[in-house]
Amino acid sequence: MPIIESKYTASGLFKSGHFSTIYSAKLRPSPLLKQERERIDLPDGDFMDLDWSYTKKKTQKVAILLHGLEGNAQRVYIKGQGKILKKHGWDIVAVNFRGCSGEVNKVYNTYNAGKTEDLDEVIQYILKNKKYTQLDLVGFSLGGNVILKYLGEGRDHPKEIHKGVAISTPVHLKGSLESLDKFYNKVYSTSFLLDLRQKYKVKMQQFPEKMSVADLKKIKSLYDFDNIYTAPANGYKDADEYYAKSSSLQFLPNINIPILILNAKNDTFLSPECYPKDIAERHENIHLEMPKHGGHVGFHINNTEYYSETRTLEFLCEGHKIN
Repeated sequence: MPIIESKYTASGLFKSGHFSTIYSAKLRPSPLLKQERERIDLPDGDFMDLDWSYTKKKTQKVAILLHGLEGNAQRVYIKGQGKILKKHGWDIVAVNFRGCSGEVNKVYNTYNAGKTEDLDEVIQYILKNKKYTQLDLVGFSLGGNVILKYLGEGRDHPKEIHKGVAISTPVHLKGSLESLDKFYNKVYSTSFLLDLRQKYKVKMQQFPEKMSVADLKKIKSLYDFDNIYTAPANGYKDADEYYAKSSSLQFLPNINIPILILNAKNDTFLSPECYPKDIAERHENIHLEMPKHGGHVGFHINNTEYYSETRTLEFLCEGHKIN
C-alpha cells in the first residue's frame, strides 16, 4: 500500500514530542470506562487478568487491547481507545500482561515484547467461551510489537481476526532500546528501569534460587535488565538474541490481514528502523502512517479525543459505515 499521508497536526506545546508524550501519560484526565475483571488460567500454571467493557446492546465484535512496557489495562491510552470503540459497537477486552495487573504472577518469567503465545491464549479463550464473529487487535508500543509479530510469524490465525492496529510501535527492538538510551530520553528510561528493578526485587522473593541481590546490583540499564532477566527467563541466550528474534519488523511481510502502523516522526522512543517504509510501499496489507507530531502515544486533539483513537476507529470501520 502507498504510505498514508497523515491528517494529524498538533497545536501549541503538543508539537513537542516530549511534551505530548509526558502530558498524555501523566496529565491527561483518565477517560471513564467501566471494566470488569476476569482471570484466565494459562497452560504453564500462570494466569492473566482481562478487563472487560461491554456495550449496552449485544454485539458480535470485540477489540483486544494490549498495553506497553510496564503498563496495564487502566492506562489512559487503553481507556481512551476502549471508550470510543465501545461507543461504536465493540466489546472491549483490555489485557494485562503477566505480572502487570497488580498481582505478581506465579512463574519465573513474565511478559516480553515477543511473547505471542499469551496473546494466542487470550484469543483462543475468547473464541471458545464468547460468541464473537469479529476480533480486532489494537496494541500500543510493546503491545503493538506483540500483535504484529503474532500476525506475521506463521501460525494459522482464526478467521474471526479482522484487522490490527499498532500505535507508537518499536518494530525494531534493538534500535528502540538504543534510542531510549540517549540522554534526551533519560527521564523515560529511568522510570522504566525503576519499575523493572522493583519487580525484580519482588520476583526474587519467589525465586531466590534463580535471582540474587548481586545480579540486581548489575542492572543499571534496560539492556542490563533484559540481559540478566528477560532473555534467560524466556529461553534466549542474551538480550541481543531476544531483540533479534522478538522484533516484529522481520515478520511484517508475512501479514495477511489489513494492519495500520501509526508511528509519529517525533517519537523519541523509535529508531529509523521503526518506520518500515520500504515494506509498506510494496505490501497490500500494511498501512504505514507517520504524522509529524504525536510523540509516543501522545496524539492529542483534546483531553477527550486523541487522533490515534479516532484513526483506529476509522481504520477498523473502513469499508463499513461507522455506527
